[in-house]
Amino acid sequence: MQYDYDFFVIGAGSGGVRASRMAASYGAKVAVCEDRYLGGTCVNVGCVPKKLYVYASEYSAHFRDAKGFGWQTSPVNFDWPTLRNNKTQEISRLNNVYDGILERAGVELINGRGKIVGPHQVEVDGKLFTAKQILIATGGWPFVPDIPGKEHVVDSNGIFDLPEFPRRLAVAGGGYIAVEFAGIFHGLGAEVSQLVRSDKLLNGFDRQIADFAAGQIQQNGVDIRFNTEITAIEKQADGSLELSLSDGSQLTVDTVLFATGRKPNLQGLGLENVNVQLDDDGYIKVDDNFQTSEQSIYALGDVIGGIELTPVALAEGTALAAHLFNNQPCKVDYSNVATTVFCQPNIGTVGMTEEQARKQYKNVLTFRSEFRAMKHTLSGSQERTLMKLLVDADTDKVLGAHMVGESAGEIMQGIAIAIKCGATKADFDATIGIHPTAAEEFVTMRTPVSD
Repeated sequence: MQYDYDFFVIGAGSGGVRASRMAASYGAKVAVCEDRYLGGTCVNVGCVPKKLYVYASEYSAHFRDAKGFGWQTSPVNFDWPTLRNNKTQEISRLNNVYDGILERAGVELINGRGKIVGPHQVEVDGKLFTAKQILIATGGWPFVPDIPGKEHVVDSNGIFDLPEFPRRLAVAGGGYIAVEFAGIFHGLGAEVSQLVRSDKLLNGFDRQIADFAAGQIQQNGVDIRFNTEITAIEKQADGSLELSLSDGSQLTVDTVLFATGRKPNLQGLGLENVNVQLDDDGYIKVDDNFQTSEQSIYALGDVIGGIELTPVALAEGTALAAHLFNNQPCKVDYSNVATTVFCQPNIGTVGMTEEQARKQYKNVLTFRSEFRAMKHTLSGSQERTLMKLLVDADTDKVLGAHMVGESAGEIMQGIAIAIKCGATKADFDATIGIHPTAAEEFVTMRTPVSD
């Protein structure tokens, strides 16, 4: 049968763009459709604008710290519209970059929401396209629970473009998105209350690291309330929002951000028209080749419920295109994927948590260093840094590395390479440190801790 395209991609986010342009580089005829914005979550309402806002939020601490180094700063003011509008301008630039990437790769961009109407058919705004193979790469979408007053809630997409800066912000959630935005808005000058359903932040992270970070965040001034949920929201005459909390108390704020998780963005995709099966959590089931239960349809990225990180989607898109159009095995190595939480201070992590390591290995050694960074001996800040290595005592292999502190993400990228290469503790010990840096602690920890 003759098809309009060899490969039709629904969703021009990180994974979809990478898969489409790589497929085109192998000679495939490719189209990608997108109904919102090029670059997906990461570029538009995720990693990129978030990091820009993190940079902005850190200046308040820099101004405070500068006094200990002799800088006499006048009272400083923050202008929300300037940050918001400059961010929007940069995102627009990046959208155009993605457009250019697709055009130069020879990928046809079709504007509109794709709906699958058959194993080889996609409809976009009433026009039908056929393809030998279809890829679903529509990403995730913020989830807001159904509570009274939910119409007054802002989600993690909308928080970037608030018309006015909130003096008082409530953040619901204990995951990395909630933690990051609590830190951002606190740094920008808001009074922030973070409401966490459980008794811990950052489930899935090394427990000691997460608890240490929580303590630092609270010390910085974010009001974290554990075992607390919002049960109802009522708008007041002055425009403020009164929150009813699960402990029976009330909290009045200007804005409520719900960062309580994301769901696969599958609404209106037409999956009922094909044999694409979902798991119990609503993610698309795929095999090792990202193939769904419908032979001609594939899926990758956040819609399949794996590691929901932009670089992972990029790796998946690369692997799938090489498999389908260049006869390569479809292999993505998900071990030792490094990640960072851009809270303040940052968390950087790669490899196993201590909990995971002790479940899998009999003899785990923990090396740990906690200290006040050199910078803060003059800045006056009481912020502390924690670094941690986990080692299999039987093989000396480093199983995991974790850090809470300034530039943790930048430091952890280098550590991740070493761990990916199978570095041992002896390799770390034989490495001469760069002095004076915080990072040198990773190569000077010699004595395992007993607790």
